[in-house]
Amino acid sequence: MSENKKASVSPGLRDIQRCTECGGTRLMRDYESAEVVCMDCGFVLDMKLTDQGPEWRAFDTEQREKRARTGAPVTFTIHDKGLSTMIDWHDRDIYGKKFSAGQKAQIYRLRKWQRRIRVSDAMERNLAFALSEITKIANNLSLPKSIFETASVIYRKAVKERLIRGRSIQGISAASVYIACRQCGLARTLEEISKASNVSKREVGRSYRFLVKELDYLIPPVRANQYVSKFSNQLTMQGKVEEIANKILMTAGNLKLTSGRGPTGIAAAASYIASVLVGERRTQREIAEIAKVTEVTIRNRYKELVDCLLFVMDL
Repeated sequence: MSENKKASVSPGLRDIQRCTECGGTRLMRDYESAEVVCMDCGFVLDMKLTDQGPEWRAFDTEQREKRARTGAPVTFTIHDKGLSTMIDWHDRDIYGKKFSAGQKAQIYRLRKWQRRIRVSDAMERNLAFALSEITKIANNLSLPKSIFETASVIYRKAVKERLIRGRSIQGISAASVYIACRQCGLARTLEEISKASNVSKREVGRSYRFLVKELDYLIPPVRANQYVSKFSNQLTMQGKVEEIANKILMTAGNLKLTSGRGPTGIAAAASYIASVLVGERRTQREIAEIAKVTEVTIRNRYKELVDCLLFVMDL
């Protein structure tokens, strides 16, 4: 009788969550027998269960990583998103044996044409060159992977909207990196981007304003506390200095002392005050060289903060 019940089961019962015979919900999926069986009455709900897992088995993490064939994840930092294959230059087969002379010539021709067909049209050539420029800028500035990915997406949007024609690829690439830094809250100035990309600051600023206008981006303003950790790291100061500087900036912001002031100048002054309070003094000239502002700016911001916040400084 159970065999007749098996034969009467339709393929549409594979996603069923309740037994059609007794109404039970305790279902067992037996992948070895490719069956779905009710544990209450034994009725076979499906006899063509598909195993969605891999065809191989692994008994530890290392073996699982070696046998997996999923490949690298999709990334926007490569013009083809990393989906194409690469023929390496080892000239060896899968068993480690060297190729013969005829095989080497054949592999060389395959490698050459594979490299050519990866970049097929002008848009892909543009992307390949621009993404390499973004990679160079990101490496020069030691930017994290998230900035790299965001800048690549911004440049792809500019290419899709046909905003690159008639403009410098290097300038648009540098502007994309600067927009990505602003969106992700990473403190990098136009001077730093310009120096890392070998593009003038004027060109980077012009491309930045153009992209923000055409792509309708909402760029948050730079806050002074975004520069404090950067200054502390470059001056090799304690974490206590950074903590006190952030408290000073928070209090100054509540008192509207940061309104109309440059974020780098006010952050440099807060870092200077914190270094004096902690006892790890840094000169105004050292901080001015790191912050790319003048010593006069630091002194003016320093006097405003000390007078309004009523610090007692022992100079």
